[in-house]
Amino acid sequence: MQFFEIHHFAGHVNETFEVDVDTGDGNAPFVLMQVQPLSSASSFRQAFSLLFHNTAAILFAQRTYTMRHPQLGEFGIFLVPVARDRDGFVYQAVFN
Repeated sequence: MQFFEIHHFAGHVNETFEVDVDTGDGNAPFVLMQVQPLSSASSFRQAFSLLFHNTAAILFAQRTYTMRHPQLGEFGIFLVPVARDRDGFVYQAVFN
């Protein structure tokens, strides 16, 4: 299990992450839209939020997915659908 901090993602906004969505179609591209620090009572690490955009016509369920990125490697990430726009869906991951 990897331990991520905000700086791991901060330089990858607008980059594509491949997500194994288990639909039989292989991987789906998720574009990192935003990296946002969150207030946190913990001094262990800075809490943060990631927003990803996917243009698939279907909504992927809230759950843990396998995500891949050329620099960050392969890791599990819990994604929650939080919005829909005319081009697809927005998903959030929160690290605290």
